[in-house]
Amino acid sequence: MTTLLPVEAALAQVLANVRGDVRVEIQVDLINALACVLAVDIISPLAVPGDDNSAMDGYALRAADATGPLPVSQRIPAGTVGAPLQPGTAARIFTGASIPEGADAVVMQENCTVENGSVTVSGSVKVGQNIRPRGQDIAQGQVVLSAGRRLRPQDLGLLASIGAAQVTVFRPLKVAILSTGDELVDPASGTHLQPGQLYNSNRYTLAGLLSSLNMEVVDAGIIPDDPEATALALQGAADSADCVISSGGVSVGEEDHVKNQVEKLGSLNLWKLAIKPGKPLAFGAIGNTPFFGLPGNPTSVYVTFCLVARPFLLKMQGLDEPEAVKLMAVAAFNSGKPGGRQEYRRVTVGNNAAGGLETMDYGNQSSGVLSSVSHSNALAVIPPGSVINEGDLVEVILLDQFA
Repeated sequence: MTTLLPVEAALAQVLANVRGDVRVEIQVDLINALACVLAVDIISPLAVPGDDNSAMDGYALRAADATGPLPVSQRIPAGTVGAPLQPGTAARIFTGASIPEGADAVVMQENCTVENGSVTVSGSVKVGQNIRPRGQDIAQGQVVLSAGRRLRPQDLGLLASIGAAQVTVFRPLKVAILSTGDELVDPASGTHLQPGQLYNSNRYTLAGLLSSLNMEVVDAGIIPDDPEATALALQGAADSADCVISSGGVSVGEEDHVKNQVEKLGSLNLWKLAIKPGKPLAFGAIGNTPFFGLPGNPTSVYVTFCLVARPFLLKMQGLDEPEAVKLMAVAAFNSGKPGGRQEYRRVTVGNNAAGGLETMDYGNQSSGVLSSVSHSNALAVIPPGSVINEGDLVEVILLDQFA
């Protein structure tokens, strides 16, 4: 009897097989760099902001002069540099404008009264108030973002603020996907289902998950349940991609040929996990190309990709800290009798009446019910041998981080 490998041990084993020699550095325009992984540290050539500037629309002055009416000596809009401020005067200034030499405070316009060309301020004025100092956001020479970071929209804005027009990133991985099974029909083919057939949902799930990682999808199509066709398709996929992911064909049925053919073409390092859904998961290599054989059931494909294949691909891409973020929530369900595998129940997490996080499961947790993923926003983690009762704290993984 095959021993089922715990999920944590399987992930550690998989990640230990990541090779860095597929990482190729390329230059991309910043506008096209979303979701790319930085290959080098980004060091700022300048300070942001470049000089002391006003945080408010108001009046720039010396704090020591704020006891009486001050003639307004100049007007300083954003994007201009005013003249040095003469003692005993104030300057009309706008948000983002440079602080004139000699001024050490800005009073917001709501606290000022202007009459006959002079301004009177109300309340006390402190040196430095409403002034954003030079380099408050970024210091010149500072490492702004480190290598191994997957760029988010806010990161692109940050890089633009230091004048970066291009960035050095790792070339997006090429990942080949293929599906096995004589029963599968691609909905794009326009073919109507015959008795015993079903539409291939796994192709679209995997393509979407990979595209969200900014990885190039090499679509190897649907492979019939035939040993020679399976071997040919696997080898072709391995020759054209940095990693191969199949769905179906890794169990022990007479028509499951993927596992045997991978062992002939390369090696199989891992097979069968203590995970629910998704026990028949394989990991190995076709020649030197890493290979994941995911189960055929659609929910199993989603869960095993997100929890095992995704961290591998992200590390292979050069990303730091690829593991999923986990939270704690109060269970609003009962898990039933304990099982021997770590279960990932599809659940919905929301706020409860006390302001904390509460989670309710979808109901039908069958590995063939893909709607359980579409209509949930998290996975609740139930360790082997454990029971979750209503009111217990349970670990959850939000699905948004996989999109």
